Parts: sequence; C-alpha cells; structure tokens
Amino acid sequence: MNPELITDADRYPLLTEDGRRMLKFLREHPHAPVFRNESGNRLTADDLRQVVDFEREVQAAEIGWRPGQLPVWLGDFVEQSFSEVPFYRRYGSPPADFREIPAISRADLSRDIAQFVPDSVPADRLINFQTSGTTGHPMLLASHPVVAASYLAFHKRALRRFGIELRHGRGQVGVVLIGFQRNCFTYVSVTPAMDESGLAKINLHPTDWSDPDDRWRYLDSLAAEVFTGDPIAFSELLQLPLKSKPRAIFSTSMTLLPAMRRQLEDRFGCPVLDLYSMNEAGPVAVADPAAGGHLLLQHRVYVEILDPAGRALPPGERGEVTLTGGFNFCLPLLRYRTGDYASLTFTCGEPMLTDLEGRPPVRFRTKPGQWINNIEVTHALRNFAIPQFTLHQTSDGGLVMRFIGRLKDEVRIRNAILEVFGPDQQLALEEVVSFEGKTVQYTSDCEGSEV
Repeated sequence: MNPELITDADRYPLLTEDGRRMLKFLREHPHAPVFRNESGNRLTADDLRQVVDFEREVQAAEIGWRPGQLPVWLGDFVEQSFSEVPFYRRYGSPPADFREIPAISRADLSRDIAQFVPDSVPADRLINFQTSGTTGHPMLLASHPVVAASYLAFHKRALRRFGIELRHGRGQVGVVLIGFQRNCFTYVSVTPAMDESGLAKINLHPTDWSDPDDRWRYLDSLAAEVFTGDPIAFSELLQLPLKSKPRAIFSTSMTLLPAMRRQLEDRFGCPVLDLYSMNEAGPVAVADPAAGGHLLLQHRVYVEILDPAGRALPPGERGEVTLTGGFNFCLPLLRYRTGDYASLTFTCGEPMLTDLEGRPPVRFRTKPGQWINNIEVTHALRNFAIPQFTLHQTSDGGLVMRFIGRLKDEVRIRNAILEVFGPDQQLALEEVVSFEGKTVQYTSDCEGSEV
C-alpha cells in the first residue's frame, strides 16, 4: 500500500473520538516538535483480546526451569518449529538432544528472514522493520501488530517488580519515547490496551523544534507516566527544567552505568529500569540491583550460555547469551546467539544474567603484558555518569577513550582507568559529538584481544 494513502483509520482500526482527540493534542500542541513519520497500532478487536489475554498470562507466569533442566514447553516448541519454519525444516527431524540443534546468529537472520517465518502465519498481517547493529549484518525482521502491542505486558511485569502499576488511560499520555539524534524516527500513537492513552516518540535534538525551550514545555504538557530512551537521550533530558516527573523510566539499547541511573533517580524521584531488550526477541530481562543482575521477563524464553565452539556452559561461567523461544510468533528462535555476553546464575530459583555486556568480550593488555577483561573497565567506571563511551586499544598498547559530552570528572575517570591498567598506561580522552549508528563499546588492535 502506498504510505501516502494510509489513513488514521488504517493505522488505528479501533480509534474512538477520545483517541482522535489525543492524537490531535499530541500533533497540534503549540509546543509540539516536528513529527517526521507516521505509525499506528493496527490492532483489530480480535487482536486486542489476544493482547489482553497474553498480558494476564505474562503477569501470572513463572520462569519455568531450574539448573540442569529444560523448560516443559521446550519440546513442543522445537517440534513445531521444525515442522513449520522453512529454515529449521531443512535439518530434518529434531535431534533427541536439544543441544545438538545448530546455533544460529544474526547473519542467518539477515540472509533471508522469510525462511524464519512459520508457514501458519498469514502474510497479509505481517509488518516488518529494519534494524542495524554492530555485527555488520543489517536485518529485516518479521513481526505482527499483536507482537508489537505485547511488549507492554513485559514492561508491566518489570514495573511490578519495583512496585509500580501503570494507571494512565483515556485522555492521558502513557509513554514518551525519547531520542537524541540528528535524524530520528518520530511519531504519535495511542495504546488501545491502556484505553487509548497517548504515546509519542520524540527527538530532543534542537533541529526538531521551533524553539529549544519547547522541548520541556511540551513534555510538561504531556505529563507522561513513563519515559523510555537511552542514556544519551536521558543525559540531554537532565539539562531541561522539567516540572513534571514520570513514575518510571526505562533505559534501553546501551549500557546504563550505575552513576547515571542514580542521577536520573535523584532528578525525577522514580525508579530507573535498565532493560535488556533486542528487536529479535523483545524485552528479555530487567536489571535488579538488589538481586545483582538482570532477571528474566519472558516465561517462554530459554537461555543458554555458549562458549565459542557452541558448547553450553554451566551456571556461573561466562559466555554468549543464546535464546530459544520468544513471544514473536512470526520469528521463533532456536538457539539464537545474540552477540551479548553474561553468565547465568539462579537466585531463589530464578534465572538471572550476571555481568551482562551487550557486546563481544575484549581483553586489553597492560604494559607489563597482563590481560584485562573489558568487564573490569565497566566496573571501574560504574560511579561516573557517562552517557556513552568507547575504549579502543591500538596495536602499540595505547588506550583511546572517546565519549559524548564534557566529562566533569575527567581526572577521576582517568585515575579509575589507570588503577585497572597501571600508572604507566598511555591513555587519551577524546570528546565526540556523537557516535554514528550502534557502537561497539570495547575494541582492540592487539593480537590475542578477542576471547
């Protein structure tokens, strides 16, 4: 369909007069930004019933496996995937041992996503979107309006862990998604599962606004219940003289250092939830500082930790996070290697990802020749509110740390890194305006750095 011919009736099949008023309010507010795009929920009445039923299921579910066990649903999921998904069907019959199923990666998905869509999924309701990453494999992903609307169930589950029940509905703004980029996909919508509460995706970059002060005026007028975004956007948000405060903040997409989380909590007086989420699988886990890691959110996702050879590692050993299952029925995953690294532990019987790093592990070399795990750098910087940074080691052993914005604690940051590497380590700190696309945080030219 020609995008120029799509109407609000197509984007919002269940739209009421209240919903129309909300869209008008979001779009035509005197301090509104330029909205460069259009989007919508595309939910039918039957879709909405599925979304509501699924939310009830998610809230009541337990994460159902223990060390050395497989989830009870896993066998049926594997059988169905081998039967209905063209890519898996080429393997033949499912092996008796689940661990003998070949692991897949982003490269497999990027080659032909249609091979991962089950035969039973009607093509006329499919939606797709493109994503890029740090692996050099841009992807076109298959999804569905019901899948997109079901993210809310996992967000609510995460919020309940921190004692928050969402309550904004008709005539109120539920969520504002905040970005800070030179070019950003921006739009407005409504959420039928929350009685058509408003949703806006905005860009805090001044080029999207008539007046930079309109940013805080618009946000104060919306008085949203939840903000979502990444640490870069939140760093800009902290500069605005907002009077309104959300009830919760979700941080996604990149590492949220503890100092930045505390700064946001102090400024807005609400919990800041660090979500481990990806386009391929949705919200996977939420950080719980009291528990010491990221606790899983999806009851139909099984997590393995694999070594470079594809062998499953026991609890407590660090390796690549690998997922099976998922709520996106258009993209069932079997042993999907995410490119992220952690160890899997169990707290009170509940699976938890510990020391999660959303990037391949890298070792750095000290001048005496010792190897330093990149997680030690993350730990060393945990008390500094740095929105985004990279650390690169050149072939001669020198370190270059690039960061966004001016560092208020440059001397302390330098000392924290040198405490890890030693006082004789060569270290350059460089301010940058922005990092293009998704960024690999830790890199090295030294031989033997990849693990």
